[in-house]
Amino acid sequence: MIAVAIDGPTGAGKSSVSKAVAKKLGFIHVDTGALYRAVAYKSIKNNLKIFDEYSVNNFLKELKIDLTFEDNTQKVWVNGEDVTGEIRTEEVSMMASNVSKIPSVRAFLLDLQRNIAKKNNVIMDGRDIATVILPNADVKIFFTASPEKRAERRYNELLAKNQKVEYNTILDDVIKRDKQDSERDIAPLKPAEDSIILDTSDFTFDESVQAVVNLIKEKISE
Repeated sequence: MIAVAIDGPTGAGKSSVSKAVAKKLGFIHVDTGALYRAVAYKSIKNNLKIFDEYSVNNFLKELKIDLTFEDNTQKVWVNGEDVTGEIRTEEVSMMASNVSKIPSVRAFLLDLQRNIAKKNNVIMDGRDIATVILPNADVKIFFTASPEKRAERRYNELLAKNQKVEYNTILDDVIKRDKQDSERDIAPLKPAEDSIILDTSDFTFDESVQAVVNLIKEKISE
């Protein structure tokens, strides 16, 4: 099986680009951030005191998360409920950053992610794929883009979903999320030593997709 690890900060375009690349190459795309969002979504629903480790551990015992793939589209299930759409709010996004700091949550999701890669050709994106989840991935790419460009992309994405948002609020959230993700003790956001850095600030979506396709083809043909 071929494994491609794509990491990067929020709004860098890694998930949408990874999905398109996977479709072009016939791979499965795994958006690992959706797994943390699923935990975050359920913790909000349960009014969980997320920083209480005892409560978190008991909560995880009652939690079953599954991923299914239909026509290259990932669906996220929590205890049998399809939450694919519900996990894409800003509230869930910020909570996902918090739950991702908890070692027991990361350990809970680790095997699920690795098992998918064992059985399929995958493009897996997240924040610690190349450094922790798939350290032996065949191709490692780290997406980056300026906070302003990432906020702009997120702003337009939410507007397209008819959500009322303010650009400056999104930008503040992006900067805050970057700080949280890069400074956390457990699996901080950073490129692996052998990751290829890809700055997408000035790329169109199609240019980003083609750049990744080219990098993957180059690497697996070496």
